[in-house]
Amino acid sequence: MSSVFIVRPFGNKRPVLKKEKDGTITSVYFDFDRVEKELIKPALKKLGLTGGTTGKVFSAGDIREDMFSELLLADIVIADITIYNPNVFYELGIRHALRDKHTILIKSPGFDETPFDIIGYRYLSYDRVNPEAKIEELIRVISETMDDERIDSPVFNVLPHLESQDPETYIALPQEYVDEVRIASESGHVGKLSLLAHEAESFQWKYAAWRLVGEALFRLEKYDSASEILLKIISNRKNRKDLYVHDRLSTIYQRIAEKEFSFQANEAKTLLTKSDISAEVIIKDKKVTGRQRAEAYTLIARNHKTRWAFEWKNAEGKFLQKRALKSIHLMNSYENYRKGFMQNLNYYYAGYNAVSLLFILIELAERFLNEWENLFDEPEDAERELKKFKKEKEKLVSALQFSIESARAQNKSIGNKDIWLNIAEAHFLHLTSKSTGRVTTKYASAMVDADELTKESVKKQLTLFHSLQILPENTQAALDVVQGVTKKDDSQEYYILFTGHMIDKKDREKPRFPPQKEKEVMLQIKEKITEIKKGLGEDKILIGITGGACGGDIIFHEQCKAMGIESRMFLAVPPALFKMKSVAFAGNNWLERFDKLYKELHHPVLSDSLELPNWLQKKKDYNIWQRNNLWELYFSLANGISNMTLLALWDKQKSDGPGGTEDMIKQVKDRGGKVEMIDIRKIN
Repeated sequence: MSSVFIVRPFGNKRPVLKKEKDGTITSVYFDFDRVEKELIKPALKKLGLTGGTTGKVFSAGDIREDMFSELLLADIVIADITIYNPNVFYELGIRHALRDKHTILIKSPGFDETPFDIIGYRYLSYDRVNPEAKIEELIRVISETMDDERIDSPVFNVLPHLESQDPETYIALPQEYVDEVRIASESGHVGKLSLLAHEAESFQWKYAAWRLVGEALFRLEKYDSASEILLKIISNRKNRKDLYVHDRLSTIYQRIAEKEFSFQANEAKTLLTKSDISAEVIIKDKKVTGRQRAEAYTLIARNHKTRWAFEWKNAEGKFLQKRALKSIHLMNSYENYRKGFMQNLNYYYAGYNAVSLLFILIELAERFLNEWENLFDEPEDAERELKKFKKEKEKLVSALQFSIESARAQNKSIGNKDIWLNIAEAHFLHLTSKSTGRVTTKYASAMVDADELTKESVKKQLTLFHSLQILPENTQAALDVVQGVTKKDDSQEYYILFTGHMIDKKDREKPRFPPQKEKEVMLQIKEKITEIKKGLGEDKILIGITGGACGGDIIFHEQCKAMGIESRMFLAVPPALFKMKSVAFAGNNWLERFDKLYKELHHPVLSDSLELPNWLQKKKDYNIWQRNNLWELYFSLANGISNMTLLALWDKQKSDGPGGTEDMIKQVKDRGGKVEMIDIRKIN
């Protein structure tokens, strides 16, 4: 969401001199607060924008800090220049000096003359008596300004080589926020990371926060969650060409596509096209480094390689090999890997892939000469092209060897260990060595410190050669080292998120969940869990998620346990404090049940106290219980909205406070999630 800062006089200014049509001067009252209320705010609301002025001090300290920050960071500034107000023109001058565009001027005619410095710049004219008449026009002006890349600052027009300030270089993430992201990332808590991304949205530093969280999710291979957050960054026009985001999105789309090809080929092809588009954004940017452009070409090459493998992987024997040779994607992949290597000869990853595809292409062309010649107009053209590729192979092999040796020397000089360099050396020997024993030794050495993901990547590359029967002895020797790699598929996990009422307190005026309903509630929760489990099939691992409050939460955990289903107890605060707030009032029986479950279940804790973290305390209308709801929800969404169901025990009435059952149901429905309801009013 774009942010707007309003620069204007405050209050009901008096007297303000107004020049009438007959030339006479009269003194009038001018209510600038009314202009904001009746013109500016309604326009912002219709556009879904947020905005404010320095009239409200956002934090303790010098108000000028807030003002300077807003003038620099706001996506749009709206300045009312109706009268000669020193503060207005001081703030407008600061904005014009810092940012070259996206400043809107408004003015009620007949008052002070427009200063000569900004004569000629467009402004929206409004009537002091009826400001709301220009709401639609202001909406149009704001919309056009958001999409307009023209310079509207007289400073930058006069000094064309002056560079507009990048707001993000002046934004520091709160250290507490960074620490929370780090803890969640290192613990693999995807739900907590998604929660932190959601909570950052109302702050000026949201884009920096989204990059941090998006990168953490990317490294955890939670590609759907990562892409959702990264797309928020480029949804803002000023970030549409963000190179980091496009680099990550290109990779994410490609990795999701690889999984989708076997199930939804058309969707996979669409994702690969999106990946290409993001990579092309990087390639076309004149300011990128050679390394960045090399990586972008490699992303496109990898997409063609994915398309190529899909075209022939289900064929058999010679037909498979011929199909692989004839695919246009083989040549496209090679050409882009080669371009990447030529952009940066230190980028041995692109070099290896270019060389490996040349080995495959040349071997298949020689094996199936008729099919190779059919790709050209004349047999002579085919022969000439094959000779060219053989010469290119010799050059690239030498260049790749030198690139690897150079990287090895650089790493040795600084004492750096690079597992991918070790793998590149093993791959190089796979292509060039005549000794299978040497190949085996090198891969065994390279795999010592490799994690399962890295081993899977190596195995995938070698499987291409195995399927095409290229370099069979070396390929088998390498595969014998990395065979048996397995990787957990998190998409198998399906979450039941439970939300429900606590047992009534003795002094509750209107009964909602009295103790006598407990047995029937237990039966209905069990029945709902059974229905959900039955509809999933055997390939899903069912996991229950809820809190630990007396009543619905504890009953849900107990039923999951009885049915052999794993459940996790999410606590907003440490157990002693949680029991005091949400269990103890119901008596010793509920406390004992809580303690038993707490010992048996995984029980993550959100916060050390009922207070929100310091960085989050400025967020309006938000408390620890709402945060806990979102925490549970985002954890349940780790594998996507299609892999979760909310089970709600609810009386369909307003909650006693924020963060209750009603709030959770709304959160899930707003995201298009499935909700199963138990109406406690119908339970006797």
